[in-house]
Amino acid sequence: MVRKWVFNQQKDDKTIAQLSEAINVNPVLASILVSRDVLNFDQAKTYFRPDLDQLHDPFLMQDMEVAVTRLESAIKQGENILVYGDYDVDGTTSVAMVYHFLSSIYNNVAFYIPDRYKEGYGISRQGIEWAAENGYSLMISLDCGIKANDLVELANDKGIDFIICDHHTPGDEIPNAVAVLDPKRRDCSYPYKELSGCGVGFKLIQAFASRNNISKEKVFEYLDLLAISIASDIVPISGENRVLAYYGLLKINTSPRPGIKALISLSGKKAELDISGVVFGLGPRINAAGRIAHAKGAVDLLLSKNIDEATEFGGKINQQNDKRRDVDRSITEEALELIESDSKENANTTVLYQEHWHKGVIGIVASRCIENYYRPTVILTESEGKATGSARSVDGYNVYNAISSCEDLLDQYGGHMYAAGLSMPIAHVEKFKERFEDYVSSTITDDQKIPKINVDAEIAIDDITDKFYKILRQMSPFGPENMTPVFVMHNVTAKGAPLLLKDIHLKLKAEQSGSSKTIDCIGFGMGHVFEQVKSGQPFSIAFTIEENDFRNVKSLQLFIKDIKFVI
Repeated sequence: MVRKWVFNQQKDDKTIAQLSEAINVNPVLASILVSRDVLNFDQAKTYFRPDLDQLHDPFLMQDMEVAVTRLESAIKQGENILVYGDYDVDGTTSVAMVYHFLSSIYNNVAFYIPDRYKEGYGISRQGIEWAAENGYSLMISLDCGIKANDLVELANDKGIDFIICDHHTPGDEIPNAVAVLDPKRRDCSYPYKELSGCGVGFKLIQAFASRNNISKEKVFEYLDLLAISIASDIVPISGENRVLAYYGLLKINTSPRPGIKALISLSGKKAELDISGVVFGLGPRINAAGRIAHAKGAVDLLLSKNIDEATEFGGKINQQNDKRRDVDRSITEEALELIESDSKENANTTVLYQEHWHKGVIGIVASRCIENYYRPTVILTESEGKATGSARSVDGYNVYNAISSCEDLLDQYGGHMYAAGLSMPIAHVEKFKERFEDYVSSTITDDQKIPKINVDAEIAIDDITDKFYKILRQMSPFGPENMTPVFVMHNVTAKGAPLLLKDIHLKLKAEQSGSSKTIDCIGFGMGHVFEQVKSGQPFSIAFTIEENDFRNVKSLQLFIKDIKFVI
């Protein structure tokens, strides 16, 4: 697949030079910082030295005062409190955090996670009815609820108050709950808008603790759970999230709770975990519980009191993750075969329906299909007599709008620019496929059809030193709005014979014209260019710089993202 390299257009040479001198860094690194709005010494100090004192006052969030007052009243009156959360990583970490905090100071607390297949996403009618039948008068919803207007009214009718903690964009009308905590509310002046659902729950316990003489240290014990939610929910690693992720990763790598320690062991991760390590090592295992079985298992794991208990729960979840991977791999292979055999020439979309596909992995499969066929994709399966599925998009294209254009064919849908869910009568699938293709074809641009690699800077091989990497590493944690810097290097050749690993991965020692220096490179999935590299033909590479730890010997190596050959 041909990828377009898009270079950072930052050209403020004066600011770059001033910052380079002020903090004594290479001008290339200074240019990257400037492109991320780090413009002077004070901003650089804040960026490189995150501090928990930088966290905002939780009472700046709309409804926080009334939320804390209602929670205090429930505890004082001996009411039963139900902590309710979604079945994904953000939801389960939120539930584990708020439930653990409240149950450590109060006895009448329980938690509830909806069944992905029987109840679906968000607050469910079954959950409210269960709460009413079991005498709960206060529900705290986490990572969901901001559009559950009718269900909140149902709860009100049953004498159940709601405190909603959500981070999704509200609808035109806020639910009639006792308190609605969501920094994306139009009337909310909270300074940072991009908290995860777990982040909003964290602000609630932070506020409650400050009003009830509970130490900050007790609140900060939950930063490991919060960092997992930030990483796995792909929220920006900027502002307050950057501080929370920084200290959460520190806790994960130094003193994780038993459940997280067990997950790290099961993932086989030996090096220090970063955001990427959490996303690919821990997140899928936590998610697997809700995809294959019930997400309550993930909360049980995260609440484990000791490592023996955690290992037992973790073992079950790891088995579920293994099954999830097998199902994911099998359906992806089948989907790619269908695209290959059924795809129309010049098609701009992929829409596939198979009634036997597992509902828990179709979102993952949609993303896998885009990796191979770069176009807006909808994967559908049968659920309760309907065609139900997930949509994923390509960079810059709004798939939610495309689905909205077909709303007369749908029973329900929801989502955002890059991901959405939908359901429809099975009889409408073919018509949806046609209409979706027509709409996307008329609105997608040629540029949006090409996958891109965003490049921060061009450098030479001699620029890549231990000092350069040390400063680069201090720019972490990396993630949305603070991505791992990508560099480009030209006039590269392989010194000696490159290697082809497992028939698909490329390994070589790179050298650059005009320098005697060499550096190890690995290109995962890039075996298709092995013969060209082997021929001695010069090429350019887009890459990130990583540290390889082999048999306790550390060295720098380049992770190649793409190769372009000199014509």
